[in-house]
Amino acid sequence: MLVDSHCHLDFPEFAPELDAVVARAKDAGVGTCVTIGTTLEKFPRVQAVAEQFETVWCSVGVHPHEAKVEPLENPAPLIERAQHPKVVGIGETGLDYYYEHSPRAAQIANFRAHIAAARQLKLPLVVHTRDAEDDTIQILRDEMGQGAFTGLIHCFTGTRALADAAVDLGFCISASGIATFKKSEELRAVLKDVPLDRLLVETDAPYLAPMPHRGKRNEPAFVKHTAAMLAELKGVSFEDLAAATTENFFRLFTKAKHP
Repeated sequence: MLVDSHCHLDFPEFAPELDAVVARAKDAGVGTCVTIGTTLEKFPRVQAVAEQFETVWCSVGVHPHEAKVEPLENPAPLIERAQHPKVVGIGETGLDYYYEHSPRAAQIANFRAHIAAARQLKLPLVVHTRDAEDDTIQILRDEMGQGAFTGLIHCFTGTRALADAAVDLGFCISASGIATFKKSEELRAVLKDVPLDRLLVETDAPYLAPMPHRGKRNEPAFVKHTAAMLAELKGVSFEDLAAATTENFFRLFTKAKHP
């Protein structure tokens, strides 16, 4: 069994055939998916998708792109929504200095509010970081000093320094289809050295379809291609890689029930 630890099944790209997408995931051996919250405004749809399928869970969060539109003065709005039994994580949150759709100060304030929610609820934090490694590491270390919390770096495309820092903090690292791209040699070199008990796999669907589907709409069933690449990279069987990443997921996402 595999787990797609990060996808966006509430997005309109899936609306016409959501039942079929979830069925194809199951047929491909993907027994669990987490559909990720990106805004509070659209969270009811995220929650509804998770409620619709026994094998789908969800998170609640405000993507760093949306920090300007949905600033969080405190973690209360996240904590309130996370009471729902299908909410298993907090985020995605973090810092994106590549696009900077929201001011950095707003992103940082929201990031800290999400961490506070994750700490209080003992739910994992789903971290998005792009062109913001130094600040991401600094904030995670600072906040960890104020009280422990768990989490993962989603769609990891970072440096060895970020991977080492995340592992040192007790975080997991999630590989997406980007890791299968031909030009991702440096990324694969970093992922090769991440301990097997800290690895997760994800699609970030409908984006970032792995080889051999690159350029097409991504979907949870395709996570098997990323898993196969990681198994080869780590020198283990596909079955062992699948078992390890699934075990890692349920150890981290304690509120999700194993099918």
